[in-house]
Amino acid sequence: MKKALLPLIFHFSFISLQAQDSRNMVTGSWYGKADVDMAGNYSNYLTELIIKQKGDEVEGIFGYYFKDVYQSFYVHGSYDAKSREITIKNIPVIYFGTNSTVNSIECNTDFVGKLFVSALKKGINGYFYHDGKYKYTCPDLRVTYTLDLDEKEDSILQNSVTGKKIWQPQPEDFVITATHTQKEEIKPFASGNLPNSIADKTPRLQTIEVTPSKDAQDAKKISDAYTKRHNNYQKDLVVESDSIKVSFYDNGDIDGDSISVFLNNQLVLSHQGLTAKAINLFVELDSSRSINEISMFAENLGSIPPNTALMVVSDGINRYEVYMSSSLTQSSSVRLIRKKRT
Repeated sequence: MKKALLPLIFHFSFISLQAQDSRNMVTGSWYGKADVDMAGNYSNYLTELIIKQKGDEVEGIFGYYFKDVYQSFYVHGSYDAKSREITIKNIPVIYFGTNSTVNSIECNTDFVGKLFVSALKKGINGYFYHDGKYKYTCPDLRVTYTLDLDEKEDSILQNSVTGKKIWQPQPEDFVITATHTQKEEIKPFASGNLPNSIADKTPRLQTIEVTPSKDAQDAKKISDAYTKRHNNYQKDLVVESDSIKVSFYDNGDIDGDSISVFLNNQLVLSHQGLTAKAINLFVELDSSRSINEISMFAENLGSIPPNTALMVVSDGINRYEVYMSSSLTQSSSVRLIRKKRT
């Protein structure tokens, strides 16, 4: 009888260890509010940390919304399972006392947080620490992250009045309509005049007139090179909106990778260097097509071939991550399939 019980004891012990390990994992979508760690009333930062843990390393997207600006970055860090401490270095955050976020300076920070687990929730308490030389100019930020158990992208940001502006294009972003291919300037949405569809979590961009590329010869050269390369399809994505947000990040060492982007085989963006900071495109899909395609074309291979990027596609409801890899002989593409409405 005792021999029969031993396998059962081992089995339940193994399950218990697995559950304990998962509780100590930091993989997931974390949302919170960061406050300036000094006396006085200051604007806070709505922030998100969408990360994956691989052993003692973490990587993913850090984003924050401050006043009227949303920024996001690809980040790498470490995680100590024994101390439950996560560390991510070199995160730029807009200066808390800025009067204008358009020309504001950024304070470089190191995030250090500690995972806590209770019967009711799972969270991370931490600080964004600034360089000690700038403790008065750039004070530390304290933050508490809560895990989104439903794994619905932007659950806190989308459900707050302020957070809805996350879908507002910033001056450095690119708006691509279904009938135009090159953006020169965009007109940001007026405050308090956001499209109703954003509140409904099915964003639909206003049409913004754009001018053709000033260098048509350069655009033709890139387009001709694109047609000669093999198109490697990475994935089919089902989207629920007429417009999507597409972000490109360099997901490895910043090595000088430069890309162009094609929508349905038409050049929409060129000569964009990949960095940890997102290149954001707000894309209106062509409703006359059952399938829209977005392709990444490598203009060079950087110092570490091939040309790689993390592409994040958001439709207001779903969030997809696709690792793109392109070379001088092939481009990397995804197909966007519009979900049929019932």
